[in-house]
Amino acid sequence: MSQDIFVVIEHLQGQVSDTSYVMLAGARQLSKSTGGNVNAVLLGHNAQGLAGNLATDKVLYMDHPALAEFTSEAYKTALAGLIQEHSPRAVIFGHTSIGMDIASGLSAKLGLPVVGSCRNFTAEGKYVSQICGGKIMAEGELPGPTALVTMVPGGYKSEEGQSSQPPSVTTVSAPALESLRVVLKQYIQPDTSDVDITKENFLVSVGRGIQNKDNIELANELAGALGCAVSASRPVVDQGWMPTTRLVGKSGKRVKPKIYLALGISGAPEHVEGIADSGAIIAINTDQNAPIFNIAKYGTTLDMFDLLPVLTEKVKAAK
Repeated sequence: MSQDIFVVIEHLQGQVSDTSYVMLAGARQLSKSTGGNVNAVLLGHNAQGLAGNLATDKVLYMDHPALAEFTSEAYKTALAGLIQEHSPRAVIFGHTSIGMDIASGLSAKLGLPVVGSCRNFTAEGKYVSQICGGKIMAEGELPGPTALVTMVPGGYKSEEGQSSQPPSVTTVSAPALESLRVVLKQYIQPDTSDVDITKENFLVSVGRGIQNKDNIELANELAGALGCAVSASRPVVDQGWMPTTRLVGKSGKRVKPKIYLALGISGAPEHVEGIADSGAIIAINTDQNAPIFNIAKYGTTLDMFDLLPVLTEKVKAAK
């Protein structure tokens, strides 16, 4: 068994995801305890250029037309052979729809253990995972012989996984991928006529705690007073209360306003990934154990329905 750490790079339509850089930063920390190298695994087609700024000792690049975009069967087949050949100490995936799909499938296929929702690694090489929606941190030894790990954002900054020096790239052969049962036909892009929340300097964002669609008007009034836009977490969009163009998070948009005001947002990993680059996060949530307070610069457990009308009037008066 090798002591190397593999990081499976996620990319979509020619762009490496920020999750991949977070994973590389975590892998670097873990490698200090294992004594092995960090190897980025890049699957794609004519995609070698995506390796340019990866902070890794080496990139294992597999090129095949079937790997141009993510499909579960192709990625699992390609990675299974690579893991069996090299037997790394750990293989790190994003705790995303892509990463969890691959990790769970490889665990069943290869009989390997999975550590989910890992936030960071200790100096001793132990994993620290978020459980119960991020309210509890669980620490433990990485199981062997090879641990499959899915990482959530929050433990490392994406900049820590980037490098100005291009890494060395080793091309590895792809297995037979000509008879796949599932292939990608097309991407369906969302409507882009709405406000672009990724360019906003101030966002008022609503979560499940807003309770119903009518209460969003409280957020709209505050945003109107502040001169900014309203965004939302996944539960609000899933209810149809706000359009997908306002969705913040892994399955929505990554935003980086100077101020992000989170109203009734618990702070699930998928949402945190989308706001990690915010200048200052202000959280309003009656649950004092909500994970959002782990990353918020300021916060209060006051009831938002009592606070928002007062806050809106104070903003109007100040103007």
